[in-house]
Amino acid sequence: MTQIDSHRRRGRPAGTSDTRDRILRSARDLFARDGTTNTSIRAIAAEAGVDPALVHHYFGTKAQLIATAIDIPIDPERVLTVLRATPVESLGHAVPALILPLWESDLGAHLKATLRAALAGDQQSIFAGFLREVVLTGIAPRIDEPPGSGIVRAEFAATQMLGVVMARYIFELQPFARVPIDQVIETIAPTLQRYLTGDIAAVTT
Repeated sequence: MTQIDSHRRRGRPAGTSDTRDRILRSARDLFARDGTTNTSIRAIAAEAGVDPALVHHYFGTKAQLIATAIDIPIDPERVLTVLRATPVESLGHAVPALILPLWESDLGAHLKATLRAALAGDQQSIFAGFLREVVLTGIAPRIDEPPGSGIVRAEFAATQMLGVVMARYIFELQPFARVPIDQVIETIAPTLQRYLTGDIAAVTT
């Protein structure tokens, strides 16, 4: 187990053995139909016929629920906790140093299978929503300079990270897939930092 995995919550009230599964089915349906951004915990609870407090009881935050919906074995709140504690000027190094080793760990096979399934099936929008909820929402407010650029900056950084993940762990491009992970992190960190805090084109949302 890594320090940021095992996000599933335990414990359930007596007499509600199917409640968790019903909530999860409702969440998947709504995420796929309306998108993760437009789907609230209250809407999921209403669809499942439960109190919103039960959604939080079983799954924690919305980001944790999205992770469960697409079977990502990582607790996004622990990722966010680390990133929030990292100085803005160090995020370019901290992001790959936090994320990429997970793909090299015992979780790697599970993460690869999850990403391949998302790309091959009908969960692309949910996977994209996970990235937005965890990475973009967690980082964007801290790098919003000039105002309105935070989400664009974070999306640039997200595309860089996703490109590395796809090339190294999904397509296994050689010799890139054999480059030591520390070298990969050190090489992409300056580019990520420029996206996050450096000069970028005047594009805002």
